[in-house]
Amino acid sequence: MAKYLLLIFGDERVWAGRSPQDRLRNDEGHRAFAAAAGTAVLGGNELTEASVATTLRADPAGRITVTDGPFLETKEALGGYYLVEAADLDEVVRLARLLPELADGHSGIEIRPVVEHG
Repeated sequence: MAKYLLLIFGDERVWAGRSPQDRLRNDEGHRAFAAAAGTAVLGGNELTEASVATTLRADPAGRITVTDGPFLETKEALGGYYLVEAADLDEVVRLARLLPELADGHSGIEIRPVVEHG
């Protein structure tokens, strides 16, 4: 079994403008995803908006700079993630297709295998 990170990206302005009914439908979609995935889901969370992020960067001399906000300006922001365990990528894709964000015209799911050391 391998671990994969499902990264949920989308337009934060669209997410922020959702009606209470749309938020409820999205939450229900995530509960349905978690129920269908069962023990394959090892963890996951919704993230706050990117504007409250803190970014650390080092210059060539090793001095650390701390800045408010994301490092890159982008239309799509990381809105949440799931860590799943699956036999192969096909299984992960099957699970990821259940996420409600795929029904939004502005969202997408990135699947990244986790590198395990040791």
